[in-house]
Amino acid sequence: MTKNLAIILLVLLCTKNSYSELYTALAELEGLLHTEHALITTIENYISAQEQKMLLLRKYVEAYMEQYEKASEDVQAYVENPINAYLLVKRLTTDWKLVQNLITRNTGEEFIADFDELKSSLKFPSDEDLNGAAVALTRLQDTYQLDTSSLAKGEINGVKYATELTAADCFELGRQSYTNNDHYHTQLWMMEADERLKREVNQSVERSEILEYLAFSTFKLGDVGLALDLTNKLLELIPTHERARGNKVYYEDEIAKTNSVQPKNISWNRQARMSYEALCRGEISPSDTIAAKLKCRYVNNGNPFLMIAPFKVEEAYLNPHILIFHDVMADDEIATIKALAQPRFQRATVQNFMTGALETAQYRISKSAWLKEIEHKHVADVVQRVEDMTGLTMETAEELQVVNYGIGGHYEPHYDFARKEEANAFKSLGTGNRIATVLFYMSDVAQGGATVFPYLDIALWPKKGAAAFWYNLHSSGDGDKHTRHAACPVLAGSKWVSNKWIHEDGQQFRRPCGLERPPPEYTA
Repeated sequence: MTKNLAIILLVLLCTKNSYSELYTALAELEGLLHTEHALITTIENYISAQEQKMLLLRKYVEAYMEQYEKASEDVQAYVENPINAYLLVKRLTTDWKLVQNLITRNTGEEFIADFDELKSSLKFPSDEDLNGAAVALTRLQDTYQLDTSSLAKGEINGVKYATELTAADCFELGRQSYTNNDHYHTQLWMMEADERLKREVNQSVERSEILEYLAFSTFKLGDVGLALDLTNKLLELIPTHERARGNKVYYEDEIAKTNSVQPKNISWNRQARMSYEALCRGEISPSDTIAAKLKCRYVNNGNPFLMIAPFKVEEAYLNPHILIFHDVMADDEIATIKALAQPRFQRATVQNFMTGALETAQYRISKSAWLKEIEHKHVADVVQRVEDMTGLTMETAEELQVVNYGIGGHYEPHYDFARKEEANAFKSLGTGNRIATVLFYMSDVAQGGATVFPYLDIALWPKKGAAAFWYNLHSSGDGDKHTRHAACPVLAGSKWVSNKWIHEDGQQFRRPCGLERPPPEYTA
């Protein structure tokens, strides 16, 4: 029975399909629950079939035992009875063949055959998904300064979202970090795994495995003395551990050379990220002087229709002018756009400024799709609304890009416009540079997920139905470097947005060129 169950699980887990990078969009992960349900159902059915098989065998045994006990009272009298003699022979011929067939029947093969018909429609994550999910969790841990122990308890900023992690769960997070040469997080999660293992009745991982990863990562972080101590603990558990014995000699030699067990200076190269991460945590905001000048108002942009239903606009910053339009995408429009986009989701890409080619990058974790106005009235209505909001023509704008962020989904600081060294960017479009950006928020986000501008110290927090707008270019056509922005990692919840990137061509009479170039610090 155990062997058959192992075969079934192996078939399930090794199933190949067309899905990949499921971790890059939370919407894609929803399908994994269907996969998990199929696994549970298959295993439950297998166990049930095995139980029925055992129950039937038990009934045969009980019937045989009853007859055997009767015969044992007086064997000769029993076999002299022609009916008993017949039944004895029958039991050892026809009946025994039935029992033999029942014993030798491979129930597991039946379920493997059934599963073969289902597996083509099921989603299975890959090793890349596991690694991506682990990296995302450690990214959130850093960005939002989350305590390792609290995370292991399923808590995020004091709110319990999930069940607690086992020692094995923490071990796997550490192992994935080790695979990425991230010894800092390897050490954090292996230490947590070791602490949790001490409290587990049914231990989920071997302590020797934890100590091996923990010792080496500690050494890589510069604390040779602690690495030696951990290695000695490993050798207490497994005295014949060859790698540990070799490491012990090496660590002792290193300590003898330096005559010091103090950790080395470790540079994490995080200075450039401090402002960005503080903004993501909501720790930085514009000065009171700047905030006092910001206003909210109703605008109609001279549009007769908007005289009846003007836009509600909030100023987020004045120079560059960043606006938030409230209630500009309805729930039914959002539902339609999400439904159209999800079946064609692809991993979001960035443009290689040397070649102009689109490629994936670890600093952009999301999936996206592009929608045309002709696909649905709701898409066309939203695009027309962008023209009404901005006063710019949509004739040369890019299609509506719909994005769903994955586990810890983010997009590190970047510009929407093409800089001077990016000569090939947007060349194929033939519509000039991206003059402006409209960013629609299509969901609220429980925690995290802000759009931040590190040079301006502002953060825009997702609000379903709202849209942010800013010009990427000065009126001279030069890029405005103050528009450098980022999508903070999603800490809890699912973040859906859509982008409308507006290009220069066709805007000559809608946003006339300026006669003065920006100051040197603005020049891209």
